Amino acid sequence: MTSSTPTPQALDGASIDGGLYGDITDFARHTHWLNGPVSAFTSYGIALFAVLMLAGWWFARRKDASVMAAALAAPVAMVLAYVVNAAIKSVFTEPRPCRALPHDFLIEKCPPLDDYAFPSNHTTVAAAAAVALFLVNRRLGIVASVFALLMGASRVYVGAHYPHDVLVALVVGGVVSFAVTWSARRFGAPLVTRLRGGALRPLLA
Repeated sequence: MTSSTPTPQALDGASIDGGLYGDITDFARHTHWLNGPVSAFTSYGIALFAVLMLAGWWFARRKDASVMAAALAAPVAMVLAYVVNAAIKSVFTEPRPCRALPHDFLIEKCPPLDDYAFPSNHTTVAAAAAVALFLVNRRLGIVASVFALLMGASRVYVGAHYPHDVLVALVVGGVVSFAVTWSARRFGAPLVTRLRGGALRPLLA
């Protein structure tokens, strides 16, 4: 039988903002008409960021090499943000709220025991995409930021994460992405300029 009590070395998320988590999942319990759309968005919404990054690449083809360098770095920033986030998860090993608070309303199926909650992977990746896109095109960045905030909110709504899981994930994704994408924009322009003079010119300019 699985215990709902966090192990001594794990972060006890329920004691941080379990009450707020309960309020949000109670809201989900009383808005059944919204459960389906939010569940679909939280599961497949990451694809929207891929579309926005493609739009960023297309936009960057008409801009200087530093913008294209940032556009090319965006997927790398997302992957690195995910890796950093996974490392943080392995350190804090926070049990999912569905285990610590098993009687709260839940839309998304409770993950395995070793799939920890803190911070949220979905939100980290979404935040990384949003920050990277800001360094490519401000309008795309604004759209991506709205989607990133909605992604974070959806993770709590479906019962997968506590609010603090999402807030920290926004910071992790944003900081990692800014470091990677800004560095690419600052130092990657000469490489893009050289590549634009070769066989890859149709893809880069």
